[in-house]
Amino acid sequence: MDFATAVKTVVMQKYASFSGRAIRSEYWWFVLAYIIAYIVLAIVDYVLGVQLLTAILSLGLLIPSIAVGVRRLHDLDKSGWWLLLGLVPLVGLILIYWFAQPGTPGANRFGPPAI
Repeated sequence: MDFATAVKTVVMQKYASFSGRAIRSEYWWFVLAYIIAYIVLAIVDYVLGVQLLTAILSLGLLIPSIAVGVRRLHDLDKSGWWLLLGLVPLVGLILIYWFAQPGTPGANRFGPPAI
């Protein structure tokens, strides 16, 4: 999956979809787009002297960020509740390791592999 397709899929098509699976490229391209957008808007906020745009971006992408994380865990045949590990300092780093792993080949309890 390429950059534009991944962002379009996460933000437009599966905005709040917590079911199904998300392949590695879908997750990581979305994370990269989020980081780039945040940096650009942080610079604009700094120039304007406010922190409005980054707050709007963060709030607007909160649900898709959680949803794609849950779908990524589903691709690894793990429950989406494991995403709560991100709230525990240092222990949450295991999520980065998991998200970098290839998904379960073939169908798992969360459905067929994502395309």
